[in-house]
Amino acid sequence: MAAAKRYFVSGRVQGVAYRAFAQYAAVELGLAGYARNLEDGRVEVYATGPEAQLKLFKQRLSRGPLLARVDEVREEDAEVLKYQGFRITG
Repeated sequence: MAAAKRYFVSGRVQGVAYRAFAQYAAVELGLAGYARNLEDGRVEVYATGPEAQLKLFKQRLSRGPLLARVDEVREEDAEVLKYQGFRITG
């Protein structure tokens, strides 16, 4: 059964390949959705897939890539939308 989550990631997460990191992790875990930069310096990530995979995904988002500094990952339940793959936007 598919679920969906929206994550708001704060810290040093723009300009450090965070969205590409999220995309790689999502594809590896079989999730669909997107990652995009927000004007306030955070990154928004939407992902849909099995609950167990979303839990693992949040753990990876909390680590981030080498140059990132993740201060917080705020998670919200979201509506399950149909996405083909995982893309980087904005």
